[in-house]
Amino acid sequence: MFASIKEIEASELARRLEETPKSIRVIDVRQMPEIMSGTVPGAEPIPMHTIPLRVSELNKDHDIAVLCRSGARSAQVCMFLQQQGFEKVYNVRGGIMAWAGGGQPVTLPQAI
Repeated sequence: MFASIKEIEASELARRLEETPKSIRVIDVRQMPEIMSGTVPGAEPIPMHTIPLRVSELNKDHDIAVLCRSGARSAQVCMFLQQQGFEKVYNVRGGIMAWAGGGQPVTLPQAI
């Protein structure tokens, strides 16, 4: 089987991105129209349905924070990645709602 899903609070993710931005990769798994309304600065848009096709783009040795609107879809992606052998994946608890609700900046996504 696989371990339970690890979570990271939006405030902890913000701290890590500020102190050591290259220490964690942020993946936004929402649909593109949702992502275009704003995301975590530096987050990479990889919509949930494309994760199985793009899993080879992810590094198993690197910490990965997975983000969606509320944390439900990103939890599913974390489970999938764990099944693929990823151990350093973290669900952003509360998703972009928690991020923005905590006063963190929201920006337009990076180019795909």
